[in-house]
Amino acid sequence: MPTLPLTAALAGLLDGVRGTDTLVVGCGNLIRGDDAAGPVLVRLLAERRLRPGVRLVDAGTAGMDVAFAMRGVRRVIVVDASRVGVPAGTVHAVPGEELADLAPPAGNLHQFRWDQALGFARWLLGADYPEQVQVWLIEGASFAAGDALTPVVAAAVDRIASLLAAELGERLPDGGPAEPA
Repeated sequence: MPTLPLTAALAGLLDGVRGTDTLVVGCGNLIRGDDAAGPVLVRLLAERRLRPGVRLVDAGTAGMDVAFAMRGVRRVIVVDASRVGVPAGTVHAVPGEELADLAPPAGNLHQFRWDQALGFARWLLGADYPEQVQVWLIEGASFAAGDALTPVVAAAVDRIASLLAAELGERLPDGGPAEPA
């Protein structure tokens, strides 16, 4: 079967994905209060000029999509809300070594969490699994449908977005690096 040539737009899109060395994934549901922390953070980073090679993904609640987006990427940063009973706005940085033994989910693969997505990706991608995975969790207070981000969670999202923008090489409009805050 002959291969069809790629359109210039599609070829450019694939080159951008192939050139990704860092993937930032925001997990959560935009219409469920503080569960929107991950997608809101990705939107804040999208407003900044990050260095080439950084790709932002609003994964919503699609854990399987997260696994496929990680193929061949050197570093993955996952941001999501948590509910472990600590004060709202508390930020948990999960070290990568604690994520090494995550198992793929059993049963229904259409609804699983970020940790299950990472376990699934490790199984699925094998040698193409990222070298470095970092997870930021922000403790939420309200997860009711229709609620907005609470002020304390919004402040935590802003802090992490600023930290990641500095770490990921934010650029000024003239292309030069921004000074860290």
